[in-house]
Amino acid sequence: MPIYEYECTACGIHFERLQGFGDAPPLRCPRGHNGVRKVLSPPLIIFKGSGFYCTDNSHKGNGEKSESKSDRKRESATDKED
Repeated sequence: MPIYEYECTACGIHFERLQGFGDAPPLRCPRGHNGVRKVLSPPLIIFKGSGFYCTDNSHKGNGEKSESKSDRKRESATDKED
């Protein structure tokens, strides 16, 4: 279940709630004030290592196009015919 951050519009405190997607948002802050709004923040995504783009894309990192398995099979089939 995700953790959502809320802010009270009356007193300004920030608080978090562990909620399911179908749960209703809180109507009151922990101090009892009405007027709570959800605080939106960017998702925390960290890509570590040499990079997924260079290793998972069909092109090599230096700009050269990598060979696919079908290209290698075609080349070996033409070599056998000669």
